[in-house]
Amino acid sequence: MKVPKIMKRKLIIIVCVLCIALSEANAQNSFVDYQKSFNRVADVFRRKEDTLRKQFAAKDLEWPVRDMYIRSFKYDSELEVWVRNSSQEEYKLFKIYKVCALAGSLGPKRIQGDYQVPEGVYYINEFKHNSAYHLSLGLNYPNASDKLLSDSLQPGGDIYIHGSCVTQGCIPITNAQIEELYILTSHAKGAGQDFIPVHIFPVRFNVNKSVVYLNNQTKNDPELKKFEDRLKEVYERFEKTKKLPVIAVDTRGDYVLY
Repeated sequence: MKVPKIMKRKLIIIVCVLCIALSEANAQNSFVDYQKSFNRVADVFRRKEDTLRKQFAAKDLEWPVRDMYIRSFKYDSELEVWVRNSSQEEYKLFKIYKVCALAGSLGPKRIQGDYQVPEGVYYINEFKHNSAYHLSLGLNYPNASDKLLSDSLQPGGDIYIHGSCVTQGCIPITNAQIEELYILTSHAKGAGQDFIPVHIFPVRFNVNKSVVYLNNQTKNDPELKKFEDRLKEVYERFEKTKKLPVIAVDTRGDYVLY
């Protein structure tokens, strides 16, 4: 029996949709499965993934995470995890972790060996399953802004969110917390989020005590104040919309919001 042309078109569309869905599922499984090929990570998934799934359900969030955003506050020693299902949705706060150690002071990192935790707009660029600090998630420091404003020869590097609760310029959390974060970011990466954003702020700009401390640190340093004011714009834009602005870097190294 000859199949009408319109039926053929419908069949082709259905097959294409199924192929796309299968391809997306395989991509997610391939990255997560790759991470699970390492014994330490496989053990973490075995012990923690079901608990995370239940926590998502309790907050009416869809599992597994497809899109996430991390922001950290140096002075307030907190790290937030925000999630959403698609780019059309607003982010929802999933959890706040306590940052359990701090090196340096407020202000951006500008040279190797200054023990400063960077401040600015970053993304996760490495999953380190064999970290000396249990598990680690690398950040793309120095970014485009840092390359213009930091020491040209020795800006520093190897900045991570990691476990073990010790630091020389990274963002340390507990082993239990980095295990959760590693699972979440693995799923987001597997779902196609190649650039998981991580924004590092000097303070919580809605906490008066923190803002007073920041103002005292910047009152005699106009360049630092300008830098921190621009990060405040990033913070306030997200607070207003629960979506991330498009952020570029101009020729002076300043962040520009769109």
